[in-house]
Amino acid sequence: MARSRTILVAGAGIGGLTAALALARADFRVVVLERATRLEETGAGIQLSPNASRILFDLGLRERLAVSAVAPEGIRVMRASGRNIVRIPLGFSAEKRYGAPYWVIHRADLQAALIAAVSEQPHIAVRLGARVDDFAIHANGVSLRAFGPAGDLDDQGVALVGADGLWSAVRKRISDKPLRFAGRTAWRAAVPVEAVAPELRERWTHLWLGRGAHLVQYPMRGGREINLVAIISDDWQEPGWSAPGLRDDILPSFAGWGAQARRLIATPDRWLKWALLDRTPDRHWGHGPVTLLGDAAHPMLPFLAQGGAMAIEDAAVLASCLAREADPAAAFRTYEKLRRVRTARIQHEARANDFRYHLPDPPAFARDLALRAMGGDRLLSRLDWLYAWRL
Repeated sequence: MARSRTILVAGAGIGGLTAALALARADFRVVVLERATRLEETGAGIQLSPNASRILFDLGLRERLAVSAVAPEGIRVMRASGRNIVRIPLGFSAEKRYGAPYWVIHRADLQAALIAAVSEQPHIAVRLGARVDDFAIHANGVSLRAFGPAGDLDDQGVALVGADGLWSAVRKRISDKPLRFAGRTAWRAAVPVEAVAPELRERWTHLWLGRGAHLVQYPMRGGREINLVAIISDDWQEPGWSAPGLRDDILPSFAGWGAQARRLIATPDRWLKWALLDRTPDRHWGHGPVTLLGDAAHPMLPFLAQGGAMAIEDAAVLASCLAREADPAAAFRTYEKLRRVRTARIQHEARANDFRYHLPDPPAFARDLALRAMGGDRLLSRLDWLYAWRL
């Protein structure tokens, strides 16, 4: 295929691989450069809401994902004490409402499905161990320089997509707006389903809300494992996604919580943690035939469970714009215009949930009364703008 149809993608995470598949389907050649020497996901669970799952299904991934994904019956929202606040329906009712399911899955299983699909595409090349160093825009497109195991790598294409995450090397050439620390860390762990109480083995997402902390728990890997994510107030903010965390360090943040939640926190022998960071929305994600995607463009806090979903949406919109517009620079400006308002709204809503989730009493008591009064069906309908999105 001619070089004039080659798109360079920096980063082989969820967004980069989804973009590669979508671009290949639009008849582009794609070169993906990834600094890691092996394609493996070190994270734990990820929530695939209908706005994301329908894109992955459209790319032919439904059968691959169905093997390990779980469709929760709903979200059970509780106080730290374990007292029920409200149940939000998902499962069959969500799939009927939105035309695609709400699934939870281990990131490694999602990554494996994407990698398998990419490996079947003759027009996608993945270069591992390739650390992007710099790029140059010229009359024919973009030249990119990377460092690889065998020395310098030079690739050329008509456009470059920076899908290289929170600390994006591509972004550094576009904007110097700093990340901002949310004053919280997230701790993750996975345990066998047999390790938790029988009432917590149901196919539900459990969300405990407490002062300054909250806890999320849901099944994954076909229901064989339970994913735990605990958010606490913290001043630790080192970069990275997988710093080791000690159980004795996290337990004090849940002192005074109900016995059920404390037993969950005490179950894993090993935790991993990362600092929560986001960035105020940017007016510009790129220039010329260069743009950004996912966390490189719009990092967001996890309190709406949309970080991965937004990268998947970005990938689909970007490929659609490039397929319709002959000039990559013009296509990228259209893509950015289409995505900027939606992603900024989700960043804002995630920050608002950070406030709502961690309220002390008496404001938390008022919050809970309001949630009960609305009920699960109405609460779900308030997310129609998010989950019903289609390309």
